[in-house]
Amino acid sequence: MVGFVSYMEIALEEARLAGLRGEVPVGAVLVGPSGVVAQAGNRVREMCDPTAHAELLVIREGCRAMGTERVPGHDLYVTLEPCAMCAAAISAARVARLYYGASDPKSGGVEAGARVFKHPQCHHVPEVYEGIAAEPAAEMLRAFFAVRRGSG
Repeated sequence: MVGFVSYMEIALEEARLAGLRGEVPVGAVLVGPSGVVAQAGNRVREMCDPTAHAELLVIREGCRAMGTERVPGHDLYVTLEPCAMCAAAISAARVARLYYGASDPKSGGVEAGARVFKHPQCHHVPEVYEGIAAEPAAEMLRAFFAVRRGSG
């Protein structure tokens, strides 16, 4: 990709901060033509909201900032493969490109599990690029869950 600039480092920092808050360390960044529009890490526990995934938080903020219900022409960077709920929201929001880090064979909704974008009822399919900074994202998740299980 000529002229490609990755924003995954910002997403990784949001994931790190989420982990410090006791949240599953997943971070996301929404980027438009002028740069970063929104960035967030998971806040499920903090907000007592099962939908407060990083992806949904940045899509909500991006829509709010633009005063619209969709974010066409925008890119989403997320440290972990989005779950089915987030993949459906990404489609509904008309995100142009999705870049994600670690794969999620257990709960992923893009390449694993539900494969939301391959479903005939999916109205919009973003360009998908996987494996961007996959190892640091996966290592952060492994370390987080090792501590939770008492083996780290």
